[in-house]
Amino acid sequence: MSAFNNTTSQPPIFLLTGIPGLGASQMWISIPICLLYVIALFGNSMILFVVIREQNLHEPMYYFLSMLSATDLGLTISTLSTTLGVFWFNNRAINLDACIVQMFFLHGLTFMESGVLLAMAFDRFVAICAPLHYATILTNTKIAQIGAAVVVRDVAVMIPVVLLLKRLSFCRSKVLSHSYCYHVDVIQLSCNDNRVSSIMGLFAIFITTGIDCPCILISYVMIIRSVLNIASPEERHKAFNTCVSHISAVSIFYIPLISLSLVHRYGRKAPPVIHTMMANVFLLIPPVLNPIIYSVKTKQIRRAIIKHFLSMRDQM
Repeated sequence: MSAFNNTTSQPPIFLLTGIPGLGASQMWISIPICLLYVIALFGNSMILFVVIREQNLHEPMYYFLSMLSATDLGLTISTLSTTLGVFWFNNRAINLDACIVQMFFLHGLTFMESGVLLAMAFDRFVAICAPLHYATILTNTKIAQIGAAVVVRDVAVMIPVVLLLKRLSFCRSKVLSHSYCYHVDVIQLSCNDNRVSSIMGLFAIFITTGIDCPCILISYVMIIRSVLNIASPEERHKAFNTCVSHISAVSIFYIPLISLSLVHRYGRKAPPVIHTMMANVFLLIPPVLNPIIYSVKTKQIRRAIIKHFLSMRDQM
């Protein structure tokens, strides 16, 4: 069996996959997928715009929300060209170097979103458990340091992950399971020993989402204990209500992410369409739903968006 080493001048070419077994019907499937991309791009851009524009939204909670929207925008853009290229133009070829770049941003931004969700959980913890010290703990400088720490952590984790891919050789079968490059999907196609890459991938998950998720759970245990000590039912309900949007964002991020990882590692005998649908859910659901959830559940964001559209109407 011939193999291609990545040290040669010609990097291996992989073939991306749309939805297996649908053939010409992929064009019709691409319409709702394209619509989801439009919603994700528009919704997250709108959140970023109103947070930057409205002075009353220049608070820690909304700064973290803008980080979440920026991350979701990056995630959406990182796979936009390959996904629509596969569905619209049947443009399936991608070389290893382009694949590595896409994986760096895709997985790096995924880990970044996990870090931002942890920062948002910390924000809710301080707001509910130590409200008198909220302004002194979450200063603008501290928020910037948290954002920088999340970025540095994820870049430091992703660099060895993608560099190890350059050491692998790939055999004749180079058909990927998705319309974008996914780390586990790529290393399973290597001819030589991929255990180091696999272990590094697992380590990257553990050091990011594997730490972030339990910390978020612990923060909410402490929040619930604090809220239950509030005597007034109205105040208790108000405190819980401020967490609903974040709990929803955590759920729609971690459930698809964990499900996709389990399907890839332990569900190899599952039908290919299951892999594809899980991959698209993981990719599009958080960027699509996060702006909708925060627009519906957060009064200040909803008012800012309505104000912006009313001002646009008045100018027409």
